[in-house]
Amino acid sequence: MALACFPRVFGLAGLALTAGLAVAQTTRPVNDLPNPYVSIENWAKLPAGRPWGSTSAVDIDKDGKSVWVAERCSAFAPPSLVKPGSPFACDGSALPPILKFDPAGNLVKAFGEGLFIFPHGLHVDRDGNIWVTDGIGNNGKGHVVYKFDPEGKILLRLGKPGVAGAGNDEFNAPSAVVTAANGDIFVADGHGGPTNARIVKFDRAGKFIKTWGVKGSGKGELDIPHAIAMDSRGRLFVGDRQNNRVQIFDQEGNYIDQWAQFSRPSGVFIDKNDVLYVADSESESVSKNHDGWKRGIRVGNARDGVVTAFIPDPVVKTLGTSAAEGVAADVDGNIFGAEVGPKRIMKYSRK
Repeated sequence: MALACFPRVFGLAGLALTAGLAVAQTTRPVNDLPNPYVSIENWAKLPAGRPWGSTSAVDIDKDGKSVWVAERCSAFAPPSLVKPGSPFACDGSALPPILKFDPAGNLVKAFGEGLFIFPHGLHVDRDGNIWVTDGIGNNGKGHVVYKFDPEGKILLRLGKPGVAGAGNDEFNAPSAVVTAANGDIFVADGHGGPTNARIVKFDRAGKFIKTWGVKGSGKGELDIPHAIAMDSRGRLFVGDRQNNRVQIFDQEGNYIDQWAQFSRPSGVFIDKNDVLYVADSESESVSKNHDGWKRGIRVGNARDGVVTAFIPDPVVKTLGTSAAEGVAADVDGNIFGAEVGPKRIMKYSRK
């Protein structure tokens, strides 16, 4: 199983690429772009005595400024990487993993204790509800997607807790979720290896509609559908990570395009102005098929694929996942990166 989010160790238009170059399928790394952001560490504050665990899940509240995070209960690694007796993410933990921070980084809401094994993806819908995927199953938990109201009440659950499968009511390592304006639900289901590699569509009540995608590298095929986002036209942008591309589909699963210029996507976010943010946490580290590309966050345009800015990972070479996996941006353009390896939330503001 390819486990990128499981650490092995603890005014720029004139500088942008041309649209034609940006959307071309090229292996030439897109590394040399301006970084108009300043990094802000230790922005989000946890209660005294609670250290940060890994997180790949972050999104912006309905208010446009508060930040929701799904944190792995002060832990991080999968069972094969945890010493006997050590906690595996949220399995057995009494800590609440779903956290809301105000714009100043103060923790103002926390819930979800006892529900999760491995929170992986998080989405805030248009009504302010919070959707979270649980990417691993154990002890009758996991392989599900929860919908919460802003106070933490469970409104909907998709999948069978603790059961990995490929049926219409099952998931196997669901990585991400997003909803459409009409309430339809799209789950990016799979995380490499023997897990699924598909998108599953439900109506707003959770009734199965359809699924598409099989494991592969051809157009419309998927290999680790690690992230999913929707632009203003309702197109789905899927972070097809192992294939080092973002694939674009309509809501019926019809293939539209694929973009390689945003590098190896672990996280994908699109704001209301169709600014596209893509986090690469694996190139020249965990990934063995994407050397030459620098890790970091690439910022561009979801309408034409032009990449305009790049926030590089300060670590040049590493063996594990590094910098942001999850990514989101508030209404003021501040970017938030959810980091698995370094175990933190980073904030990036314009210089």
